[in-house]
Amino acid sequence: MIDLHTHTILSDGELLPAELVRRAAAHGYSALAITDHVDQSNIDFVVPRIVNALKKLREHVPLEVIPGAEITHVPPPLIPDLVKEARSLGARIVIVHGETIAEPVTTGTNRAAIEAGADIISHPGLIATEDVLFAKEKGVVLEITSRKGHSLSNGYVAREAVKFGVSLTINTDSHSPGDLITKETARTILLAAGIDENRIESIFENARLLVEKALRGN
Repeated sequence: MIDLHTHTILSDGELLPAELVRRAAAHGYSALAITDHVDQSNIDFVVPRIVNALKKLREHVPLEVIPGAEITHVPPPLIPDLVKEARSLGARIVIVHGETIAEPVTTGTNRAAIEAGADIISHPGLIATEDVLFAKEKGVVLEITSRKGHSLSNGYVAREAVKFGVSLTINTDSHSPGDLITKETARTILLAAGIDENRIESIFENARLLVEKALRGN
């Protein structure tokens, strides 16, 4: 299992980074990104602490650990500068909290995330066709999620991504120990979203490619 969207006590999660990593290892994860919520108020505090924590853990754990950030509920015009700042502070995976139908995310957030070159749009909700096509053009990955509430639009996201050939990945958006999943559970969630069995390995491959890109520092 590769999971590129998780949270710790550095935002609204329940676990310290070390415990989250340990629990992920026990679930058989091969890679994990910690992507705590950030906006203009805390990005300079949160990202360096994730970077430092994972730097010290890396040589002692059996999985790849990647520092990241999830830019959350930020007005669309501010998103590009925060994506750049997150990267400059050491985030190797930058996610933008997409237009989930479970929260009042500002319209235009998905578009701004794509324009800013985020790696992943998390739970993008009823993403517009023109934004799906723009994500394909810019190489931005759309997320299928196991997170309650956000997962309500998984079927729509999966259908649109497959229709237009946009890359998908599956993440947990974990906030607590019970949110972590196995690869087999991830497979079941993808099937439930309407993904054909023969496409599932390519979605896992997308996650692996994101990990490789993050480790190269690109």
